[in-house]
Amino acid sequence: MKRCFSCKKILKRAENVVGRRECCPFCGADLHVCLNCLHYDPAAYNQCRETQAERVLDKNRSNFCEYFVLRDADAPEAPPVRKLSAKEQLEALFKK
Repeated sequence: MKRCFSCKKILKRAENVVGRRECCPFCGADLHVCLNCLHYDPAAYNQCRETQAERVLDKNRSNFCEYFVLRDADAPEAPPVRKLSAKEQLEALFKK
């Protein structure tokens, strides 16, 4: 089973292949997006575990990534990464 990143509803799809222009039948969100991909990981470089993939800036918009694999509904979502404040970044930089 597959799940839409936007509305979280289950998609009735048997295959992992998703066309670039395919949309969720429930909410209309693009399906061929980083947030729906098995390789998406906010903690990874460029937020992608596929090392050969080109950088995609808008993670919730349709893209041309050749390495896209539709994530399973039961696959754990990557935990959100908390961004450090400017003060915390400076402290971390000069921390001994």
